[in-house]
Amino acid sequence: MKLQRLGVLIMNRFDQFLESFQDQAYALLRIVTGFLFIWHGSQKLFNFPLDFPYPLSPLIYSAAVIELIGGVLVMVGFLTRSVAFLCSGTMAFAYWWAHGMNGFFPMVNHGEISALYCFIFLFVASKGAGIWSIDSVMKR
Repeated sequence: MKLQRLGVLIMNRFDQFLESFQDQAYALLRIVTGFLFIWHGSQKLFNFPLDFPYPLSPLIYSAAVIELIGGVLVMVGFLTRSVAFLCSGTMAFAYWWAHGMNGFFPMVNHGEISALYCFIFLFVASKGAGIWSIDSVMKR
């Protein structure tokens, strides 16, 4: 019984510790997601850091511009809600256009990244920029 109470006490303290860093963890999620998204656009537009293996259609070119500029804006937290919503919609479209028709399971259709970006950006759009952002500085 004492061991069980000790375990509960440790978990409660651990929960309190993690809760004290929610704002910082969210900011890191936004910053890292934006940073990673930039490189998808960079690959398509500049063949950097890897060559893009497909020809650029106007649709793919549009997605690349959204990925590059949207990634930068989400990363720095500027116009975050509207830009993240646009990025979320872009990734939802990318999932169904490029992956969803190739099988039901994302592991099979290779759509995991698009699906994750879609829902992370939707979360960012609903929550806003948070700390460490241009939007938060402009609100002051």
